[in-house]
This record gives sequence, C-alpha cells and structure tokens, in this order.
Amino acid sequence: MKPIVIIPALNPDEELIQLVKSLNLLDLQVVVVNDGSDSPHDYIFEYLKQETRCDICSHSKNRGKGAALKTGIQYVAYHYPEACGYVTADADGQHRAEDIAEVAEYLEKNQDALILGTRNFHGRNIPFKSYYGNRITSFVYLLSTGKQCEDTQTGLRGISKTHKALCLSVSGEKYEYEMNVLLEFGRKKIPFICIPIETIYKENNASSHFHPFRDSALIYLNIVKYSFSSLVSAIADLSLFTIFAAYVFGASTSGILSATVIARLMSGTLNFTINKFWVFGSKKHSATEAIGYFSLFCVQMMMSWLFVSALSRFPMNLTVIKVLVDTGLFFISYQIQKNFIFTEKEERKLIS
Repeated sequence: MKPIVIIPALNPDEELIQLVKSLNLLDLQVVVVNDGSDSPHDYIFEYLKQETRCDICSHSKNRGKGAALKTGIQYVAYHYPEACGYVTADADGQHRAEDIAEVAEYLEKNQDALILGTRNFHGRNIPFKSYYGNRITSFVYLLSTGKQCEDTQTGLRGISKTHKALCLSVSGEKYEYEMNVLLEFGRKKIPFICIPIETIYKENNASSHFHPFRDSALIYLNIVKYSFSSLVSAIADLSLFTIFAAYVFGASTSGILSATVIARLMSGTLNFTINKFWVFGSKKHSATEAIGYFSLFCVQMMMSWLFVSALSRFPMNLTVIKVLVDTGLFFISYQIQKNFIFTEKEERKLIS
C-alpha cells in the first residue's frame, strides 16, 4: 500500500482543503492532525472529514508539531498497517501536492532511506529567518554528525514504517522534534535521499507558527549544552595544565605528559558527570558508560599530549597550542559520545 500523508495543522486556512483534494486526486490517503486549533477553524476540519478522503485526529489543546507528527504516525500504524510508510507535509501551503506525491513515490522504492524534500535557499525572496535559520541548523547538524544536510528544516519527509518505533522514541514535542529525528537517523547511519522541491514562501512565511528565538533555542539546545559542558571542562583542564606545567612538572616531554594526565583526569571526571546527567540525560548503567567514556578519555588525552608535544617545538605559547589541539579533538569527541557512549533518554511506551 502507498504511504499515507500526515499533515499536522494548527489554525489552518482553506488552502489545506485544496491541498487535501489535490492529494486525493493523486490517489494519496491523508491524515490531518488537528493540533488544538481554535474553534473558528472547526469548519475546515469538518469539511475535510465529510467531503474529502481524509481522516482527522485531534489534540484537545495545542501540543506542538512534534507531538502532532507522533500522533499521526501512531494513527496510521494502527489504522493503515499495510501502508509502506508515512509522508509528512506542512499545512501552510509550502508544499505542492505534486512534490508530496514525488516524495511518496521515492519512499515506495527506497524503504531503507529517509526521503527529504529539499528546498533551494539560493534563490531570491527567501525570508531572512528561513534562510539563516536553515544555514545555522545545517551547520549544527554537520558538527553533530559529520554529515551534510542542505535543508534540515524541511517538513516534507518520507519515512518507512520500519522506522516507526525510532520516530516515536525520539524526544521533542515542538519544532525541535524534526531536528532530533535527523540527528537520530544520522546516528543510526540511515541514508538520506534529497529530492528537489519547489521553494514556496507566501507573504514572507507569515502563516508559519515557528517562533525563531524560542523554537531555535530548542533545536540547538543539546549542542549548546554540550558546548557549555566542554567549555567548563576545558577551562578547568587548561587552568590545571598551565599550573602543573609551569610550576610543578615543567615543560619537558615527560612534564607535559604528567601535567596533561593529572589535569585531564580532574577535568574529565567533571565533564563525564555533566554530560551524562545534563547534556545527554542518559539512563544507562553508569559503569558501562564510564568504561566507554574513560576509554575515549585516555585516547583523547594521549592524542592531546602527542600533538602538543610535537607542536611545542614551534615558537608558540604552550597553552595556545593546547587550545588549538583540543578544539579539533572536541568535535571528534562529541560525535563519539553522541553515537556510541551516551544514549538518548529511555524510549517511551509506544502505541501500536
């Protein structure tokens, strides 16, 4: 069976009706999730239910786009178990029915991949918040996963039903959910297929419910928390290293090793505690994570010592050299911790 189109909707206008009708003409079944819309918009959902081939499921109050997408996936999994997957689309007129149908077609033929309807942000008349918001999240995604994704904020996606449990377990109730899904799919090494779609912004994207500052803060929260944790630990590490190298062990190769080991042991313990309980919110057994973390810690410490020792022959301040070396190791360490050491929060109980 073809994929089912899931459209989360908050206070939609009549363009949603036209979109659903167009999708029906393309032989696509639609599920619209009413995410707590105001009562003046009830007529739209009633019309869709009565006059189109569309199922409506509703939240009694607004819970956010992420929660609406999860509700839609649960509904489709239960009511359309034969469907090969889900195509998520926006209700604000940004996605043409033809583009949605193309994503659905690609999904049918590529069940092992995540299909992304990708917009062109290099054209004219792209709203400021959309252009720069997407550039920033694309950069954050590259830092977090080592992979490129040109349109991290696209709401047009094709997801195989084999990834249902994964989608429902990803954290986030609002706009951060879509970014978290990309991060989790990247972590699981699930390939992306990017399909060019028409870039549509009506009235400078005024109909969007995305709040640039509040929702961006949620999207970037985890990488910001990790960066803050690393900054605090790096300050402790550099301060201790500088004191030990200057006043205790000296700047010889053995002295640098001793200063590196003692400083990193103290700052590493601090970093592990912050990352486990605050950054990643992990609930795995502490001993398991501690072994993984401190194995990485030892490798990273030795790499830091080797590079700093090698570069110390150049006429540069030793602390500056260590900052440069440890900055490079920072990005490698984040990906290893995210992908292999700390898990996301425990999976929620799923509705089949």
